[in-house]
Amino acid sequence: MAKLIVIEGGDASGKETQTALLCDRLRRDGKTVERITFPDYESPSSALVKMYLGGEFGSDPGKVNPYAASLFYAVDRFASHAAKWGALMETDAVIVADRYVTSNIIYQAAKFEDEAEKRDFIRWVEDIEYNRLGLPRPDEVLFLNMEPEAAAKLMAARKNKITDGDEKDIHERDAEYLKKAYDNACFAARISGWTEIKCSENGMARAINDIHENIIEILKRVF
Repeated sequence: MAKLIVIEGGDASGKETQTALLCDRLRRDGKTVERITFPDYESPSSALVKMYLGGEFGSDPGKVNPYAASLFYAVDRFASHAAKWGALMETDAVIVADRYVTSNIIYQAAKFEDEAEKRDFIRWVEDIEYNRLGLPRPDEVLFLNMEPEAAAKLMAARKNKITDGDEKDIHERDAEYLKKAYDNACFAARISGWTEIKCSENGMARAINDIHENIIEILKRVF
């Protein structure tokens, strides 16, 4: 059976960079590797996600129904799994995901203030995506813990992935919402058993290669 490794974290936490480095390292080690990224912006299945992030359902992300928004992302993942990489789960490949079901937990559960409601929502997300839609559960979730202060510095010069321009999506434009998502990610990591990797200290990002080596060391237990 394949191994599914998820690299998760807030915006500008280094997910894309660390995913690329890990895939290169695993290929050099002789493994068959499939890299997947969510949302899958190249697929029509991401249309509702693009509408949501573009503000077509409201410019305040905290006021967009978290159940509806979660389904936009869940269907995009279902389509990707069914059409692109699901069959690989029966092989000895390593599938490395830049975001996954865990992103719904980070960004949509952040909309709940009450902890009991937050926990209920997380259970709902996991039931919908893993049980109802049949998406595979990860073998390891690596949570890149980049402090909001450090992330903001890195995000300032980053282009929008949807438009390839400087305009930010509704998440990126809302610093308060990103802070809630960060706090919620730390909470979810604790209760869900994700492996936390400190990516910054005192508002400054750690060296990229140091983080990469941390990831390699952690994944020895998976392989």
